[in-house]
Amino acid sequence: MRSPSIRRPIVVVLATAATAVTLTPAVASAASTTLKAGVSALPGATESRTGYERSKFKLWIDADSDGCDTRREVLIDEAVKAPTVGSGCSLTNGSWTSPYDGERWTDIADLDIDHVVPLAEAWDSGASKWTATRRESYANDLSDPRTLIAVTDSLNQAKGDKDPAEWEPPLTSYRCTYAAEWVSVKLRWGLTVDTAERSALASRAAGCPSTTITYTPAG
Repeated sequence: MRSPSIRRPIVVVLATAATAVTLTPAVASAASTTLKAGVSALPGATESRTGYERSKFKLWIDADSDGCDTRREVLIDEAVKAPTVGSGCSLTNGSWTSPYDGERWTDIADLDIDHVVPLAEAWDSGASKWTATRRESYANDLSDPRTLIAVTDSLNQAKGDKDPAEWEPPLTSYRCTYAAEWVSVKLRWGLTVDTAERSALASRAAGCPSTTITYTPAG
């Protein structure tokens, strides 16, 4: 089952010169800051896709052995109308709204589960150095609902492995949120950004002064 507790983390910790720091012992591993400061906090590096294969990220596991794999756990969690869960975790009679375009869907065949930071981008940004176990954890991350999102399938295919310098959601009202999700996932997993990516994120953050991010580093 997808963790519900990460949606509204209560607290704040980030040691950057641009932000005040507040600590709460119960959730000392959580961090919160502005989107602008979050972009600045991302480590920079030149990206390399050498050796990348999608198969190096094991997808759609059933981590809790409840009969529903990662894809279906996300669909169940993000449904705006709860689906009927049948044999083999079949999902019927539900409905979903894709945040990238605002479209409403009732057939799960019309939805893809998007890795907000695509697998190839993660590989380029540091996952190439991870163990297979950590890559599997990233590919199936249900502890933070920003890592995996149910979206219109054609948009996920159009996005591909592009970063924010190359692609943003067509729904303009979602772009601040998308940038925040991208930065949160990269901070959570200790991933880097390249120069063009940082520039695009900084430009977007400048237009989203009230957007904040909260994340918990992955174990």
